[in-house]
Amino acid sequence: MSDAVAKIRKKLEEEIRTVEHELNLELPKELMKARAHGDLSENAEYKYAKERQSYLSARLGQLQKRMGNVAMLNLDNLPADRAGYGSRVCLLDLQKSAEVEYKLVTPEEADATNGLISTSSPIGKALLGR
Repeated sequence: MSDAVAKIRKKLEEEIRTVEHELNLELPKELMKARAHGDLSENAEYKYAKERQSYLSARLGQLQKRMGNVAMLNLDNLPADRAGYGSRVCLLDLQKSAEVEYKLVTPEEADATNGLISTSSPIGKALLGR
């Protein structure tokens, strides 16, 4: 496994642990506390906690799916003459008439202000394979 893949896995594992902690430990306490306030039909705390629970469950599913995809990621087979994960690309900023360099990375690593563009972003998708 490459260092890049190991870094991505570590970041995903950390986020999965954080989401699981909130979903399994913190949120049940909030729900119990909100239920204690009585009528659930007009209980904003309860509604918020249920919405948060739904969001976190969906996010956990996304993260687990992403972890499965990362496990299959093989960076050794990427063609060197095409833009793909890890490639540095130079683009021309037409407004400033200046070249801008970006690196194509996974969504977990993306940080546009530091020149790291996700391969799943619109610009990243447009650059793949070129």
